[in-house]
Amino acid sequence: MEETITVTGAPQIPQQRGEQLLETAVRYAEERHWDVFPGAWLEHDGRTPRCSCDAGDCAAPGAHPTVPDWAGQATGSATTVRRMWSTQPHASILMPTGRSFEALDVPETAGCLALARMERMALPLGPVTRTPGRRMLFLVLPGASVKVPALVRSLGWAPAALDLICRGEGEYIAAPPTRVGAHGSVQWARRPTASNRWLPDAEDLISPLAYACARDAVAVRGR
Repeated sequence: MEETITVTGAPQIPQQRGEQLLETAVRYAEERHWDVFPGAWLEHDGRTPRCSCDAGDCAAPGAHPTVPDWAGQATGSATTVRRMWSTQPHASILMPTGRSFEALDVPETAGCLALARMERMALPLGPVTRTPGRRMLFLVLPGASVKVPALVRSLGWAPAALDLICRGEGEYIAAPPTRVGAHGSVQWARRPTASNRWLPDAEDLISPLAYACARDAVAVRGR
């Protein structure tokens, strides 16, 4: 049986348990060797949760860095991770991109189509996340942000015409089971397991992803 990082994440979660966040952050560092850092969190003082930053127009409530030097704070040390989440047990789990991995970020409809096609083609797949904002992020080897525009052009599409974003150096993603606003938590659409420890190259996945994003763009224009 494959060894799986067990992360729960129902679409609606009343509270985000501190011990679950700490344990999960430690496992990301220990088992996957991913750098993590604590971000903002949601505070529940009424019917609608609000971000700990107190900004009324917060773009990512409960799931953004709290310090300017967040990249320097990111660590793969389990000891440091335990210390950081022990200080703030409700902090979101954020991971910098451009280090151990980058992320190909697409609309959920395109991501589901591409994922099904990749599985039929038996392509090498890494972990995939699904966000409450209806996005799917495919984890790939670092360097994707440099390659993707040229790869998309080689397939006959203009990069600007597709809703396909590559999150690379200087950016970050929220990791499961981080909650984002009132709409739910980040979840694994395809969990980290022993079989997907080695991430694919963006070149392996770009064709089905670009095709799915192109179909999604046509569908959006036709609405």
